[in-house]
Amino acid sequence: MPHVEPLVFIVDDDISVRESLELLFRSAGWRAETFASAQAFLSRPPATTPACLVLDIELPGLNDRELQERIAVDRSAMPIIFITGHDDVPATIRAMNGGAVEFFTKPFVADSLMQALERAIERSRRAFGQAADQRESR
Repeated sequence: MPHVEPLVFIVDDDISVRESLELLFRSAGWRAETFASAQAFLSRPPATTPACLVLDIELPGLNDRELQERIAVDRSAMPIIFITGHDDVPATIRAMNGGAVEFFTKPFVADSLMQALERAIERSRRAFGQAADQRESR
């Protein structure tokens, strides 16, 4: 798969978190799109390029577990990094068992988040490459 600029989706109901993460990711050379709710994110068509979702675990409306399950079915090539303002061990375990790349408690170290994001984008690139290989084989 040729190199394409990665896309990072940020879903958090706190506008200051969305804006600061968007600035951080854009400064690293990634495209970023922000959403205030899970529903707003799901209304966007799935990405056609490698992508990652940075998801706040405590959103109004659709909860994190439901969104993670939908993404696993509809957008399986998109890894999730969870962020939360509360240290919640059961939620962390659920997220990781559901396939999350990483789980961070706010405030988090930007370098650690960026490293996790790089791993997630690489995972997405591999998934897109495998899907392209499968289509070509057919």
